[in-house]
Amino acid sequence: MLYYAVVFLVVALIAAALGFSGIAGTAAGIAKILFVVFLVLFVLSMVFGRRRPSV
Repeated sequence: MLYYAVVFLVVALIAAALGFSGIAGTAAGIAKILFVVFLVLFVLSMVFGRRRPSV
């Protein structure tokens, strides 16, 4: 998921450099959403993935 966030960020940067502001804004918005989802899933996996095995 982080890979897709970086891809959309690169697309947004290239589109902004070429003057496509609508596409750049949309791609940047998608990149932000994907990055936030990645962070939430990462934190949840750190919290719930550290359980001790039951004895």
